[in-house]
Amino acid sequence: MSSIDIVIPNFNYGHYLQACVESVTSQGVDNLRILIIDNASTDNSVDIAQSLARADCRITVVVHPENLGANASFNEGVDWAEADYFLILCCDDLLAPGALKKAMSVLDEQPNITLTNGRSLYWHSGSKPRNLTPASGQWTVESGQAFIERASAFGGNPVSGPTAIVRTSAQKRAGHYNPALPHTDDLEMWLKLAALGDVATTDRVQAVARVHGESRSASVASMYEWSVEFDAAYTSFFLSEGRHLKHARTNLRKARRALSDRCYSSALLAGLHGDRQAFRLLAQAIRLRPGAVLPPVSYLLRKQLVRNATTTLSIIGGVFPQL
Repeated sequence: MSSIDIVIPNFNYGHYLQACVESVTSQGVDNLRILIIDNASTDNSVDIAQSLARADCRITVVVHPENLGANASFNEGVDWAEADYFLILCCDDLLAPGALKKAMSVLDEQPNITLTNGRSLYWHSGSKPRNLTPASGQWTVESGQAFIERASAFGGNPVSGPTAIVRTSAQKRAGHYNPALPHTDDLEMWLKLAALGDVATTDRVQAVARVHGESRSASVASMYEWSVEFDAAYTSFFLSEGRHLKHARTNLRKARRALSDRCYSSALLAGLHGDRQAFRLLAQAIRLRPGAVLPPVSYLLRKQLVRNATTTLSIIGGVFPQL
């Protein structure tokens, strides 16, 4: 029977930890190990983690005397993993019922797959949690090259982290998460894994991702900041591990164009609301795609940010009269 190793990094998330672990242990997969890595939490996280470990021999707890950061925990988990499959599950997230068995069966059936992923439900802080019941869903398998091209055209992160179950042998080949990418190291990793094999995606809900002010991503609040982070991940991949792939430079340009379009549309909306960030976003749009002085009309129309050409011109004339 296939096995899976799951790493749960933690820093002061003791109030989330038990539910996260129980979402794993209730999956009905016996051949699994869980490693909880605590980064010098000052709440009751360690007590909770050690209590969980005493109750279940599959759970191991590592406590660091200082906070080494999430990236270091991810890489510690990569080094520790030895099962057939591997998952990093942040402790403020939850697995949906049946998620592991579904993904593991797909990986069992198709050895060329290096990465599986699915949908996440987003649970906002303060809202009532939804009851999750196992649900069926279709799986599609695409070549790694096709995934990379699709991700590049999107210009963001197409994979929800808590759903990303990977083949451990591929993870070892892909190596460590990049410490130079504090917020988009996962995006670069998905691209690296796709460069090694196929990717399976399902429309089935595989996880619940909590949305709250203490999360890593909450510190990146603006479109401008996200565009910088995403651009760094795509640039890092296509200029290093992915540089020899077919259409590498073209895909990097696609990613930057998608980011540029998003920045441009955000600049227009910011300008309409009198936000001075509009000029910063416009400058970023031009940096990502030199020559992007005219608006990305097709993108704006798809997003229904403008209704017609007259509206577009009036926005530009009102917000950026110097153009």
